[in-house]
Amino acid sequence: MAAVLLAGLGAGLWRAATFDLPAVAPLAAPGASGPAAQAARPAGGSPPGRCGQADLRADRELRGMWLTTVENIDFPSRPGLSEAQVKKEYLGWLDLAQQQHHNAIFVHVRPSGDAFWPSAYAPWSQWLTGRQDGAGPGWDPMAFMVRTAHERNLEFHAWFNPYRGTQPGPNGPGADFAKLAPDHPLRRHRDWAIAYPDGKRARLYFDPGNPQARRYVEDSMLEAVRKYDVDGVHFDDFFYPYPEGGGNTFHDEASFARRADTSMSLAQWRRDNVNTLVREMSERIKQIKPWVKFGISPFGIWRNKSTDPDGSDTRGLQSYDAIYADTRLWVRKGWLDYVVPQLYWAIGFGKADYAKVLPWWSDLVRGTGVQLWIGQADYRVGERGDWSDPAELDRQLTLNERYAVSGSVHFSAKQVRADRLDAVTRYRDHHYAAPALVPVMRRLPARPPGPPRIAAAHTGPDGELVLDWQPGTGPEPVSWALYRVSGAAAALVATGRAGATVADPHPVDGPATYCLAGLDRSGNEGAASAAFRAEGT
Repeated sequence: MAAVLLAGLGAGLWRAATFDLPAVAPLAAPGASGPAAQAARPAGGSPPGRCGQADLRADRELRGMWLTTVENIDFPSRPGLSEAQVKKEYLGWLDLAQQQHHNAIFVHVRPSGDAFWPSAYAPWSQWLTGRQDGAGPGWDPMAFMVRTAHERNLEFHAWFNPYRGTQPGPNGPGADFAKLAPDHPLRRHRDWAIAYPDGKRARLYFDPGNPQARRYVEDSMLEAVRKYDVDGVHFDDFFYPYPEGGGNTFHDEASFARRADTSMSLAQWRRDNVNTLVREMSERIKQIKPWVKFGISPFGIWRNKSTDPDGSDTRGLQSYDAIYADTRLWVRKGWLDYVVPQLYWAIGFGKADYAKVLPWWSDLVRGTGVQLWIGQADYRVGERGDWSDPAELDRQLTLNERYAVSGSVHFSAKQVRADRLDAVTRYRDHHYAAPALVPVMRRLPARPPGPPRIAAAHTGPDGELVLDWQPGTGPEPVSWALYRVSGAAAALVATGRAGATVADPHPVDGPATYCLAGLDRSGNEGAASAAFRAEGT
């Protein structure tokens, strides 16, 4: 809540002067109405992109990490933890994201045909509860995770594996229908299920070629979009399963014979099935919530140039042919808002050179409106060869800056926290030293707020400079960006949610000039406030 700065309250406070603004009436709380609130919202502010005479300067890039739940790789640390333990661990990951100046987190909420929320379509995740049954943990993890991420101004991208129905191993049912939860959809609809590969490693998949199964999978994911305030829907690279070799076959012959057009090959039919899922999800998400982003993180090779002249200069597995993922089509059709190719190779690697694959993806997105974010291989740091060099990821992020790259997502959270060889510290200091705003997606709805008003300043309990403010006219801001003037530029020093305290966490000694701008949920920034000068006492 805004407060009036009273004079004479001690040396810990700041004197403040607002430039270019008339006298104002007593302050009202953000969101208040009535005469006082209206009087406290002048239309004046800095020109667009300016703080007084200084240019606003802020990095615009998506910075995030994948928080993996399958097999408890990152979170929760083990199945069956108490509500308090799960919440504590999750908040620890949010702490890490803030320390790294990230602005998004990608949470695995449907790893294997299950759910991290009370779902009418899927059983509770075994990685949360320890067993796949209907008992549940007695609380709603998804609601907590979305709310607390937003409190820290982190975008929450709900990460789904569409087709995977079960997971093998000691904690998973594998391909054993008897071990599925009684209400598991694949237990009730066995004709939807295909087991792959053979033996102990078998898991069940929803048949991508069965329209009923596909619709059910879509509905189960869209349930989360309807129920929760997610910022994005996110898939990784698991569509048709990766080939296992050894004579293993994905047995969808009956489905193909029943449903495929007679002119189509099996490979064409499979690609068409995946394309249909991607297109329908894109359309249905926007019908429900037009502001929710849809993105996919595919394997980093579409096709090799030796196979297709339009392919990349690589010699690796081709996702178009091996898992029937026509990534290039999805981008060209505009079905995605962003694409995050997993470029998990070193610069100079023979079969897939990061420095050669990156330009291919940059060329692909050019002119499409689809943003290019890169999946970064933090998990490889410390491996022999190129990955024993702690500067490898740092060099990759530097290379990203030369191309049309709008951000990076790091795999995975545990490796970001481990900071092997101090590689994370190195790239954070060189590339993430200051906060960043999410890149604007022009295809999403835009309602930028009017210029807010900074009214007063005081020192917070930890030495931060706290600024009291009022929103301007027009749409209410979803988040804010705080700028501090240094020379001819006003640099971004902090961001936050609209309901959070506005503060410069590391104020300079002596006088400083600030501007505050509001943003809508798509990252569109309104005009900044009038320049506000805070003077130390």
